[in-house]
Amino acid sequence: MESAIWLEYGWALLILIGLEGLLSADNALVLAVIAKHLPEDEKKRAINYGIIMAFVFRFGALFAISFIANVWQIQAIGAAYLLYLGLKHIIKARIKHRPPSKEEEEKAAGKGFWPTVGKIALADLAFAIDSILAAVAIALGLPDSPLGDFGGMDGGQFTVVLIGGIAGLILIKFAATWFVQLLTKRPALETTAYAIVAWVGVKLAIITLAHKDIGLIDHHFPHSLIWTLIFYGVLVAIALMGWFAPGKKVVEDA
Repeated sequence: MESAIWLEYGWALLILIGLEGLLSADNALVLAVIAKHLPEDEKKRAINYGIIMAFVFRFGALFAISFIANVWQIQAIGAAYLLYLGLKHIIKARIKHRPPSKEEEEKAAGKGFWPTVGKIALADLAFAIDSILAAVAIALGLPDSPLGDFGGMDGGQFTVVLIGGIAGLILIKFAATWFVQLLTKRPALETTAYAIVAWVGVKLAIITLAHKDIGLIDHHFPHSLIWTLIFYGVLVAIALMGWFAPGKKVVEDA
């Protein structure tokens, strides 16, 4: 009987690592996009700071599981920020018919190094909320383990969330550098990144509206199979459209 429980835990952990990989890739891509307007040396520093903040926020979220899962206002703030960040860029990209100048890019991304780092921090925090909610949703479906309670939940469930979070952080570290290089070859991925950000914001909004204190959506819907298939189906579709979109060559001033 106990071996069957650990088999179920192992399977859930594999699924969670896969989901964390997707969320970490989104986080890393956004991190790279926000920092892209900076000079090369500052860009590397901003990305390193972003990775460090992602580590801090996600580990902090691990030890605030019950707070994040129960306070709908925290989820709503994360959803609102991701929707704002994503839609603002998409709308600007749609209404412009020429490549932005260097000055316009700097203004859109935040002037200077520290405003950019601050913008990265807010994005990292919102993604940390989404990451921990996704992990908890999977872990709470597991049976109780013989490990006792820890962090406001079963010790085995907490361990699954912890390992999945660590895997996601490792993926952010490697993915961020790769995405910085990729953006120069596939500029359409910048808009794709912000479309993904907005879609993750929709996901957090759905979770917020399904919270027991609001109840505008069935409480079980955000964790249902149909919503999971819709969310990741759209996510993959956005990524594929961005990947295969023709790149736009920017004509630099002489």
